[in-house]
Amino acid sequence: MTLPDLLVSAIALVRDRRVLMVTARGRDVFYMPGGKIDAGETPAEAAAREAFEEVALVLDPDGLVELFEVVTQAHGEPDGRLVRMRVFEAQTDAAPTASAEVGALHWVTTAEIDRCPPAGADVLRRLAASGVID
Repeated sequence: MTLPDLLVSAIALVRDRRVLMVTARGRDVFYMPGGKIDAGETPAEAAAREAFEEVALVLDPDGLVELFEVVTQAHGEPDGRLVRMRVFEAQTDAAPTASAEVGALHWVTTAEIDRCPPAGADVLRRLAASGVID
């Protein structure tokens, strides 16, 4: 039986050539602020909602620009289950803060790629290739 792809949205908030990533409480893997797209939600609306829920950033979904979609093996899921993560560029001067579901915030470069699941590692590679992070 083939499992359905996981459809998720995430934000890429870049400052000083680093991108914001988070760790869940009690875990050490870095992931992009984001999550599953709910029924009736656009990918941009999901990215904005998840950014607020995880890092307390208020973002206008209409102001989010989609950078790319990452399609890869889903972390912690059975082999063959894919995640389709739409990554949106976030622009804000507000300071992100960790919510109850997030253990810590991290400003990451490709030096931390080995701490990321496949989708996060792919995002770091793509952001570095486009010249926005180190």
